Amino acid sequence: MRKTLRIGMAAATCVILAAGLAACKDPDRPSAGGSTGPSAPAPASAGASAEPSADSGLGSPSATASPSASASPKKSATTGSGGSGGGAGAGGGGSTGGPRTTGKPDAGTTGVRPGVQLTVVNGDQTFATDGQVISGKDFHGFVKVTGKNIRFVNCVFRGRATSSNNALLDTDRGSGTVVEDSEFVPSNPSATLDGIYANNVSIYRANVHGSVDGIKTGSNVLVQDSYIHDMSWFASDPNQGGGATHNDGVQGFLGDTNVVLRHNNIDMSTTHDGNAAFQDSAKNSRVEDNWLDGGGCTLNFNHVNTPLGGIAVVNNRFGRHSSFKCPILLSTQTTLSANSGNVWADTGEPIPAPQRHD
Repeated sequence: MRKTLRIGMAAATCVILAAGLAACKDPDRPSAGGSTGPSAPAPASAGASAEPSADSGLGSPSATASPSASASPKKSATTGSGGSGGGAGAGGGGSTGGPRTTGKPDAGTTGVRPGVQLTVVNGDQTFATDGQVISGKDFHGFVKVTGKNIRFVNCVFRGRATSSNNALLDTDRGSGTVVEDSEFVPSNPSATLDGIYANNVSIYRANVHGSVDGIKTGSNVLVQDSYIHDMSWFASDPNQGGGATHNDGVQGFLGDTNVVLRHNNIDMSTTHDGNAAFQDSAKNSRVEDNWLDGGGCTLNFNHVNTPLGGIAVVNNRFGRHSSFKCPILLSTQTTLSANSGNVWADTGEPIPAPQRHD
């Protein structure tokens, strides 16, 4: 698995910050985990969907499915205007329903839509049938995608207990995957468990919390209208040589390209010792129209072995809770192709120029 193979790829890169402190990050580690996240699974969000409700069948092995109790209703969504647009992932085609708010995404405008009744699915699942639509499921086990153009709508992903590197949803071997109106919250948080392994995928209106990293990306990934927050921190992580977890909202890797973060709320300010809202070593990333906060530096672009370019950071709103008062950090061989319209969320004033360190 590509994420697992990254374990031995690169040594940790240390970024020496202006304050004289070092924040070390392994750009190629497969996962991380946390203790400040929920100790029990969050209640499945209930919701009603404009999405297809048909289900093309569950993956293999066969699931044990039973109707779940009606989940606690989410607070009403604020309906926004306009559509979500086309995706960066191979799924393309855009999203059904558009954003649920034109403002800052939160728990009320992401995750399962109000009114949807969820069916519990126990055990690990693999979806391999091209074109499947999976709707209204509450997954208690790990979910993998190996087929093309598979769509998940109004689902909750919880995973299970594990000591191995894993994600609640793994799309690494799929193509054209689309995820809409879904929640990612581990039932058993651990130092080796992430929310999503994302490759050739478009993710809309997701509520991701309680894992170590929210999303680890491959190539051709769009994350839009989503809320990533309250990651879980652990004092000991085998992927960090026994040191503490390095929690990121989203992390992009050396060798990958075309990661787009658009109109999300990625808030690491409530995560203990969070590393970054977006830690990136992938080329051609675009960070646009987001609310971003927390981490040592909130955006951390770090080349690995080769110059990093094609990075655009435009029209974002930054909180003031980064540990080093550092909205954007660039390594010495990273180049921004666009850097404009980025302001402090509380005042609307421009943020300072990026810091630059190796």
